[in-house]
Amino acid sequence: MAIEPRPDELLSSWLHRLAFANGVAPRSFAGVLGRGEGMWSARLDLQVPHDVMTLLKQQAAVAAEALSAMTMAGQVLTPLLLPLRENAGRNRSTWMQYCPLCFVADEAPYFRRRWRLATRISCFVHGCGLRDRCPACRSGIASFGQSELIPQHFCARCGFDLRRAAKVSVNAAARLLERCIDDICKVEMAKGSTMIGSLVSRLLRAPVVAGVGSGKTLTNLSAAARIRCFEQLAAKPYDWLVAGNDTAAAHWRRLILDAGGHDGLVARLADFMEKDRTSATPERFRLPDADLPALLEAYLRVIGVKAR
Repeated sequence: MAIEPRPDELLSSWLHRLAFANGVAPRSFAGVLGRGEGMWSARLDLQVPHDVMTLLKQQAAVAAEALSAMTMAGQVLTPLLLPLRENAGRNRSTWMQYCPLCFVADEAPYFRRRWRLATRISCFVHGCGLRDRCPACRSGIASFGQSELIPQHFCARCGFDLRRAAKVSVNAAARLLERCIDDICKVEMAKGSTMIGSLVSRLLRAPVVAGVGSGKTLTNLSAAARIRCFEQLAAKPYDWLVAGNDTAAAHWRRLILDAGGHDGLVARLADFMEKDRTSATPERFRLPDADLPALLEAYLRVIGVKAR
């Protein structure tokens, strides 16, 4: 049975849904792909061997470009990916996060690529904190270890339905900072900024600035610890994120942070342009009305960011 990938779906998530739809347990599906047991599907998220890529193209009728788009390979933000760790202590990170409310809303629950980044602490759709553990047995999410024919939103250790997990609260300031960081990353990647490496390093050191996690990097903290980290950071000046030798990068970061995100920055620009357009100018000197949406799109093209 063919299964279409969902928007932003992680490759391992799609493979598990494909296996389930065809009556094969995820752990057994590894043999179909010629992989061993263990974290076989998680590792495919980082790099897909040529033989697996060829098999999936032929048998699942999915283009190589679509398969590659589901992986996390070749990204400049790769250092921010949560590590492939099956077992972890209470305050250490595990490789996968999830939003229970997204699972509830999904026709067939699936894991998103964006949940793999350590800088993501909340769901932008539902406003709740992400989880990285089963609330029943406290184990990490290990859907790659399912040996029975059950959907991947059930804990592989105890069978708990992750859709029933309680909502995690994250204060508004922390969620706003998270969105700003996401926008800053997108802008600098789109512009091909040479400062993206410096930005990643600053984000990895965020727990040190926040005084959370005993000096650990962001990727080594659990979801709960990273939420505390962002809540602490949101209460501090943003100098740790904008200070540096590159004046242009610092300027863009400050603008986005002050505006509450890229959308807020564009809204401010639109407001400024509208006020300027309707300012007290003699009627005979006033220019014809401009197409504001088209003008904003042109602005976004100039700075190298696609309109959303």
